[in-house]
Amino acid sequence: MLNLIFSIDDDRVTQMLNQMIFSRTAIATKCLPFMNGNEAINYFQQLTEMADEQDSIPAVIFLDLNMPLKNGMECLKEIKSIERLKDISIAIYSTSASEEDIEETFVKGANVYIKKPDDFGTLKKI
Repeated sequence: MLNLIFSIDDDRVTQMLNQMIFSRTAIATKCLPFMNGNEAINYFQQLTEMADEQDSIPAVIFLDLNMPLKNGMECLKEIKSIERLKDISIAIYSTSASEEDIEETFVKGANVYIKKPDDFGTLKKI
């Protein structure tokens, strides 16, 4: 069984690192990148309209907070409002270490908050 992971982040380097890390795990995964919140939400809305979408629902979503067009807080709120997606685990993945940001993401339904590390080795461990 293939585990689907969504990475919603406007940083291309982060997207490449996520692809590399998930391709090297012992668990069979496929990481789908979305470069902004609008792309992701549009995909999710199409997903909910599909009759047999179960294979397209991610096991986990990695969501950056600071993105153009639609930020991570807005995405988080919208994802949790979609019935078929509300129970998906969401990992907020951000450069922000603001206590206010961290608390707000948990209030809105995030499962974990990860401060983006400065190096690849630490990122891989996380």
